[in-house]
Amino acid sequence: MKEKKKSSVAILLDYAGSHKGLTFLGLALSAVSMLLSMVPYLCIWLVARDLIAVAPDWTQAQGITRYGWLAFAFAVGGILLYFAGLMCTHLAAFRTASNIRKRGVAHMMQAPLGFFDTNASGLIRGRLDAAAAETETLLAHNLADIVGTITLFVSMLVMMFLFDWRMGAACLLAAVISVAAMFSMMGGKNAKLMAEYQAAQDRMTKAGTEYVRGIPVVKIFQQTVYSFKAFQQAIEAYSSKSEYYQDKVCRVPQSLNLTFTEGAFVFLVPVALFLAPSALAGGDFAGFVTNFAFYAVFSAILSTALARIMFASAGMMLASTALGRIDQVMCAPTLKKPPRPQKPQDSRVEFADVSFTYDGAASPALSHLSFTVEPGQTVALVGPSGGGKTTAASLIPRFWDATSGVVKVGGVDVTQIDPHVLMDQIAFVFQNSRLFKTSILENVRAARPEATRAQVEAALMAAQCGDILEKLPQGMDTQIGSEGTYLSGGEQQRVALARAILKDAPIVVLDEATAFADPENEALIQKALSELTRGRTVIMIAHRLSTVVGADQILVLDKGRIVEQGSHSVLSTAGGLYARMWADYNQAVQWKITSEREVE
Repeated sequence: MKEKKKSSVAILLDYAGSHKGLTFLGLALSAVSMLLSMVPYLCIWLVARDLIAVAPDWTQAQGITRYGWLAFAFAVGGILLYFAGLMCTHLAAFRTASNIRKRGVAHMMQAPLGFFDTNASGLIRGRLDAAAAETETLLAHNLADIVGTITLFVSMLVMMFLFDWRMGAACLLAAVISVAAMFSMMGGKNAKLMAEYQAAQDRMTKAGTEYVRGIPVVKIFQQTVYSFKAFQQAIEAYSSKSEYYQDKVCRVPQSLNLTFTEGAFVFLVPVALFLAPSALAGGDFAGFVTNFAFYAVFSAILSTALARIMFASAGMMLASTALGRIDQVMCAPTLKKPPRPQKPQDSRVEFADVSFTYDGAASPALSHLSFTVEPGQTVALVGPSGGGKTTAASLIPRFWDATSGVVKVGGVDVTQIDPHVLMDQIAFVFQNSRLFKTSILENVRAARPEATRAQVEAALMAAQCGDILEKLPQGMDTQIGSEGTYLSGGEQQRVALARAILKDAPIVVLDEATAFADPENEALIQKALSELTRGRTVIMIAHRLSTVVGADQILVLDKGRIVEQGSHSVLSTAGGLYARMWADYNQAVQWKITSEREVE
């Protein structure tokens, strides 16, 4: 049997958790407040009835003052109850949005790190944070208005047919037209158009984030017009969707809706004119005028109720599309935890017939890869760009899981190791170091939160960061990225190395750690790397071949396969791909030296 799909409200109430009761209490208070708010209109009708009954000697109407105080009391009571109800729904809404964000972040913490390479941070934030905020309106306002309006309509249906069903039907005709117009805007295929409109907004957010992040590069290369093109296209796509939805889809129905919402009284007048002769002939014209006054008063309530339905319906649709975007985050792949986790025996790394294909890719990134890195060995992965070096290294800590074959650490399949235990076994140094906007102390301590200041300082010294600390006003406690305190790329890389040294993991993965360093920083980084890799199992990815000469084994990857393997001395004389790469590298170095001499 096909499982029934949950409504947006049911999903949001699931997220509300223990605050679900507050939502129901707020809705109940809203319903009661709506009933109380009808009493002043009844009092107005009672005043009109008494005045008509004693006209033209209106001094005989004795209950007008009482009706006035009664209307005031119920109006104040309705306002207070509505305020209390909104307090409850707002509190529940804020907690629900907070729960959505917390659950989303918790789910992201379980996602493989490779997921964040293929999903822009701006897009994830837009899907989770902004979409969670959009659900607040539904829970805080729209649901209360919907429940209150339903309560109002049910009571009005009873009252509309209480005196004269013909006048009641005339008043309700405006409601029928208004609801039909709203359904034509928001129901059926137009709901899909709304989803496309929101998707275009997501793409614009992503493009805008990427454009802003790339502004420094854009200014350097004077490519402002060309770099803005993708952002402009995203804006235009969003504008076209917005214009189409608002102009083509909503213009006529919304015009009808607003016309009849505000003009419900227009249907009552013709019916009253039609009924007036028979009432006059029957001798009950005063009763007829009293009934007409009743429906005239309540047609004003009807327009207010219809306006609330319109805004509440829009909120329902926005919340539905927001939940769809939240679901894209909640459905992100997660690392499967083994039911009976095993512990690695040592720092041995093994690839056994490993293949891997990225989602949507036509060809595999890795194909039948097999090699072993013994404890304490250094293995270098080299080869042309796109050969699969970084992909292979990313499978060790489970940035992704292999499509087929087995990756082992310490003799255990990485999928059978608890992810936290696995991450404790591996330290990373990437070519693009990421430092937090906090102190150097906290940046390094991120690798081991319980580390003492002395241990952090020792790691910084081992990473050749002494000169960095000396020039900073507060040493390790200096905030990076604040008050003009910034580090160069090479300096950031050394701080990242200190972080890896402090972690003291038995396996180290180096992904082109010296790629963007200047000569001075490169020398210091090499010293730090010597400290970091001493006695550890090292997987090194390198394009600068001078850094892999001393590796115990070099694996040459091309198109996801190992095409050569061996030591530098063996491969450099074998006449294969590595030998050609080595010759090209030496030629480039020689060219650089010659160029520098010519400049001198």
